[in-house]
Amino acid sequence: MHVLEYLHRNVKIIAMPMAMVVGALLCRPITAVETLTGQMITPTLIFLMLFFTFCRVKPSQMKPSMLHFWLLLFQTVACVAVYFALLPLNGVVAQGAMICVLAPVAMAAVVIAGMLGADVATMATYSLLCNMVIALFAPVVLTFTGSGECTFAQMLARIAPLLIMPFAAAQFCRFVLPAAARWISDHSQISFYLWLLSLIVIIGRTTAFILDLRGADRGVEFALAGVALVLCLLQFKAGRMLGRRYGDATAGGQSLGQKNTVLAVWMAQSFLNPLSSIAPTAYIVWQNFVNSYQIYKKDRERLKN
Repeated sequence: MHVLEYLHRNVKIIAMPMAMVVGALLCRPITAVETLTGQMITPTLIFLMLFFTFCRVKPSQMKPSMLHFWLLLFQTVACVAVYFALLPLNGVVAQGAMICVLAPVAMAAVVIAGMLGADVATMATYSLLCNMVIALFAPVVLTFTGSGECTFAQMLARIAPLLIMPFAAAQFCRFVLPAAARWISDHSQISFYLWLLSLIVIIGRTTAFILDLRGADRGVEFALAGVALVLCLLQFKAGRMLGRRYGDATAGGQSLGQKNTVLAVWMAQSFLNPLSSIAPTAYIVWQNFVNSYQIYKKDRERLKN
């Protein structure tokens, strides 16, 4: 058991950078397999990952708090503020920046936050709240700032199956098969390895998208990637500052900083200038470097203690 724990601890430190490298190198085969399966690999992995995580959470533990309120307020106000601040400079960059803030918390954030010591119930509650609020708020923002009409039904169809269904399945398992739920809860680290597999697929698709871009302004591309990096760091920092006031800096940081970039890329390509999707595409890389550093730092702290 000590050997397994040692391996798990050391694998966590390098796992996400290695997953990104593997995804980038195998981008063509990954994209081909994703196409053959009807884009179902990532949703299936996310469903399983959340199912394992939600088996640890009781509905009675899930209570909205003032932290959730301030996180949602920051996100909804900041996405509009960032858009209007950058609009005079470049409309495409403004759209890309806005989508990096508007995107709801990543469904995998519950997994990573749990590894970093955050309260899983707090993260699970915010994950449900944030995705539902953004499903209501995003159609207004995207219709106003973009070139196409976005509806609540379109957003809900993208969000609900991968959020509500694994939660419902996990609670059903807890009540009907409590022994199985306990085993799953005791082996919740499996969700991290499911996340790594999904990260490989996401990075593979992301790399293929970037390679297939034709005729794009390189200056705008670099500006979008740079803005995504700045916003990534700022949101992690702002989230941690808010979370610290309510006793859970890690939950705050992951809630604001770790984004559902798959949804963000879809929103940008569907309702904004498609080139703006480079920003959330780059955000995928930046947020996983931040997560890797946080896991490394957390592991060093555990060894010292």
